[in-house]
Amino acid sequence: MTADRLAVVTGTAQGIGAAIAAALEADGLQVRGIDKDTVDVTDSAAVADFFAGIGEVDILVNNAGGVVGQVHHPIDEITDEQWSAVVAANLTSTFLCTRAVAPGMKKRGWGRIVNIASGAGRSVSLTGIQAYASAKAGQIGFTRQMAHELGRFGITVNCIAPGFVLSNPTTIEQWDSYGEHGQAALLERIAVRRLGAPEDIAHGVRFFVSEASSWISGQTISIDGGHALF
Repeated sequence: MTADRLAVVTGTAQGIGAAIAAALEADGLQVRGIDKDTVDVTDSAAVADFFAGIGEVDILVNNAGGVVGQVHHPIDEITDEQWSAVVAANLTSTFLCTRAVAPGMKKRGWGRIVNIASGAGRSVSLTGIQAYASAKAGQIGFTRQMAHELGRFGITVNCIAPGFVLSNPTTIEQWDSYGEHGQAALLERIAVRRLGAPEDIAHGVRFFVSEASSWISGQTISIDGGHALF
């Protein structure tokens, strides 16, 4: 990968996003990271302004998202605001950033877009957050649609669905809440019998943005230690 390629990674304040940014930098790319303190990726104008100011982007990794501080409540107790906040953080942000980079990629005839979804989008949310599972499933559908639309311009669009990764205070708190028996039960459902690390997800991104994956598009790979097998 040449050093003149510019990659943008969203959600780089910690965990998976930080690991992805570091891995791409190690591969010689110019990397611009976005976190919620620098750009609100749920705000259309803020996203447009950011991308207008950095030049042409070759690689976009849509990693921003999460549960925005929410926990499970029964569906009949979910407010409009709670639902919209999670969908905006995960799915709308992916749409806005992809829309911003697409014209430049189409003009140059080359681009790589990688969306970071979740195992929740292929199955269910372990935390029971309905909007999160729905938004992550939406990212997977968006990946397929964008691969179909943008492939003719030399742009590939792929997706990673991580399993349980200890990557930030939220996931650490979730892991601790399971207790010894719950933790053991979760590990029993992971084929390789370990939790993921942020670097495990970064390795998948490195593959998808490389020339080795140039004939792969519209795909979602579960990087979860084999959890999806069960």
